Amino acid sequence: MKAACFIEMKAQAIQKWDTQIKPESGIFEINLGELWQYRDLLWLLVRRDFVAFYKQTILGPIWFFIQPLLTTLTFMIVFSRMAKLSTDGLPPMLFYLSGVTCWMYFSESFTKTSDTFIANANIFGKVYFPRLVIPLSIVISNLIRFGIQFCLFLAVWLFYMIGTDKIHPNIYVLLLPLLVLLMAGLALGLGIIFSSLTTKYRDLRFLLAFGVQLLMFATPVILPLSAMNKTYSWIIKLNPITPIIETFRYMFLGTGTFSWTQLGYSTIVTIVLVMVGILVFNKVEKSFMDTV
Repeated sequence: MKAACFIEMKAQAIQKWDTQIKPESGIFEINLGELWQYRDLLWLLVRRDFVAFYKQTILGPIWFFIQPLLTTLTFMIVFSRMAKLSTDGLPPMLFYLSGVTCWMYFSESFTKTSDTFIANANIFGKVYFPRLVIPLSIVISNLIRFGIQFCLFLAVWLFYMIGTDKIHPNIYVLLLPLLVLLMAGLALGLGIIFSSLTTKYRDLRFLLAFGVQLLMFATPVILPLSAMNKTYSWIIKLNPITPIIETFRYMFLGTGTFSWTQLGYSTIVTIVLVMVGILVFNKVEKSFMDTV
């Protein structure tokens, strides 16, 4: 009898609980273990976002290629043929496509992440899960899209590599994972900051849509940094996405500007924005249902 009681008490002592009640968490806390427990939900949301992009369309996944191509062709006609803007001696098609590939990943991730709380208010009000799963799923699903569009860029890049001698890739191509991580971090940090603010100030949603379009003109997507007016180029350099696009072009095309200092600046800004974003996000998620 005593042995049976001991075994029962031992079993209860080592039992693993599914739910644990804890004191209120701090605003700086990130429960990575909890995020890992909800990884199945994360990948389910990634799949949903990826599939929903081309669902019920005639061309389907081909839109992943059409969108950057149409944007690039528009830039070629307007800015290269009509405005005669410099492309640093590079073929216009390759120059614009390199900028568009990076910019589309950043802007799409930033815009969709900034709508996290409002777009998912119904889900948040019904069931509990780590709220960071939603913005993370957006960044990851757009990363898949970036990978597809990057393959398009590589195809055009190889075509010009074979046909011309103007392309000079270098060892800095090894920095590609760092650049992708910085773009994802910037989009995530800025997105969750704006998402937290828009729960109370809805006007920011309209300003953001307009601001992202203007921000593209404050980056070297259309005009290389080397061709910009020296008086105002420092403003463009303050944009943390600028060194990323310039480095991307430099390592694949061999022209443009590259600076460890500028890349370090982007890295520091990314880290700060992610930390501030998590701080604001953790603070707002506790009470956002009262304002949404």
